[in-house]
Amino acid sequence: MQLGLTFPLQRKLKIRSVPYGLPLERLYCWDLHCITLRGQDCLLLVHCASRYTIVACGVTRDHWEDLSDFAMEQIRAGLLDAGLPERIVSDYLRTAGIPELTRTHGRREVAFLNRAWENVLALDFTADTATVRQPLLEQAVNAIPCRCAGFEGRESARQFLYMSFQGT
Repeated sequence: MQLGLTFPLQRKLKIRSVPYGLPLERLYCWDLHCITLRGQDCLLLVHCASRYTIVACGVTRDHWEDLSDFAMEQIRAGLLDAGLPERIVSDYLRTAGIPELTRTHGRREVAFLNRAWENVLALDFTADTATVRQPLLEQAVNAIPCRCAGFEGRESARQFLYMSFQGT
């Protein structure tokens, strides 16, 4: 699995540079960004194929230092919150393999990440800053009709996610 780090996130983590990952199917790529939401440090995770968005609030120094494992935990929980069956999520994570920190996955994917970020900010009133997981915020953001890098047309990110997992 490739976890693409935005430049602001690389600066936050004090990482000078991350490599471009080897070309990989978008299904196994996520782009990550650091944001502030209601005064809290948050991690934004956006699936490159579907634009499905996961938000983790109140990210601590320990979370940032162990970003790969923390991100994988958030992806697992977010996919389950999306309604994907446990077996499919487990198979997906196993097939995706060990997380690899890379550069983001392209201009188009980052443009869609920025749109997802705008949606998160517009719906921040649904955030519960007392918890890391944000299922209500994610449900609201992922229900908005949008475009994404992996499919043509407009649909909700949640529907694009389901389409991404057809055949897995």
